[in-house]
Amino acid sequence: MTNTLYLLCSAAPPVFDVARVIEDAQARGWDVCLGLTPTAAHWLAGGLDGLAALTGHPVRWQYKFPGDPDVWPAADALLFAPATFHSVNSWALGLTDRFVVGVAAEALGKGTPTVAMPCTNEALARHPQFEQSLATLRAGGIEVLHGDTGHAPGPAGTDDPGPFPWDLALDAVGRALNRTA
Repeated sequence: MTNTLYLLCSAAPPVFDVARVIEDAQARGWDVCLGLTPTAAHWLAGGLDGLAALTGHPVRWQYKFPGDPDVWPAADALLFAPATFHSVNSWALGLTDRFVVGVAAEALGKGTPTVAMPCTNEALARHPQFEQSLATLRAGGIEVLHGDTGHAPGPAGTDDPGPFPWDLALDAVGRALNRTA
């Protein structure tokens, strides 16, 4: 039996590695559905058809119309990475104007095993709301990989967040699913 992973990505530089990440997740036995923030979809616009072919599912960045059928199978687990400052805070506050944040918020309510790996810079990570948002997500049962346990924020003012530990994130989501099995 194949488990379905919702891979949700914000617009941060590690999103450009998403095809490799999907292939890695598939090699681990996941059926991957890819969801993007609107900006991430814009960044990857030239490759969206290829990503849909790679996953076998439409890449989504917008809500469906009411009454339209859902084009993805139900999620067995969810990975939100890279999760930007905006996405993390929106998710924790329940602000679901973006498709991927809405899906992540529902996963929390459904008890779907969920892992988040933020990708932000040091300056934004020091904003008081960010730590509150991480605490809110953790209190909701989300495994948050940040700092010493995940991706460490890089300096402000650069477009290079440093190495993004995708393997760590995929390992964590596998463990999260096994804890609920």
